[in-house]
Amino acid sequence: MSLRGTDAHRAAKELPPLVRKAVEAAQAHGFDNSCRPEQGRLLHALAQGAVRWIAETGTGCGVGLAWLATGAPPGVRLLSVERDEARAAVAAEVFAGLPQVEVVCADWTALYRRGGPFDLLVLDGGGQGKNETAAADPERLLAPGGTVVIDDFTPATTWPPLHEGRPDAARLHWLEHPALAATELRLAPDLSSVVGRLR
Repeated sequence: MSLRGTDAHRAAKELPPLVRKAVEAAQAHGFDNSCRPEQGRLLHALAQGAVRWIAETGTGCGVGLAWLATGAPPGVRLLSVERDEARAAVAAEVFAGLPQVEVVCADWTALYRRGGPFDLLVLDGGGQGKNETAAADPERLLAPGGTVVIDDFTPATTWPPLHEGRPDAARLHWLEHPALAATELRLAPDLSSVVGRLR
């Protein structure tokens, strides 16, 4: 979820049709916290390496999920969980007619019960470990060699990375996770994601 992420797509050129559809749905329903195009392109690229399953937390109105679905190879299933009932309904409508995509109105922990292990796991609406909340367990949710993406960090300029003047516990959790080989990718001057692969 990025502030003004939906509006950032207005200036983006050559959006995939499904992404455009999701952006229009988000705009129509006043949801502006979609992923940004920079994040979407990263998700699109990573989805191309999936073999069986992709999962996402925080569907919103489906913009990030559309980037994932557009990049995923044929035969790959996608599962996205959104705890807001109205947004989940909007996203489900965006993907109506695409049987490989499932949107579930649930908390992120539903991923432990809904399938997997996942080739690609995108944590954007729970499971990131931010603000002293629980972090998802990559060893339970990822397939061998699977990839996890944690969105919406401000690029680090120091080590350890800081958040509000203190070491950024959430970012350090993922960067130093013993089960992952992880790094931070700067997507824009004000935006980065942590990407990790299960060892």
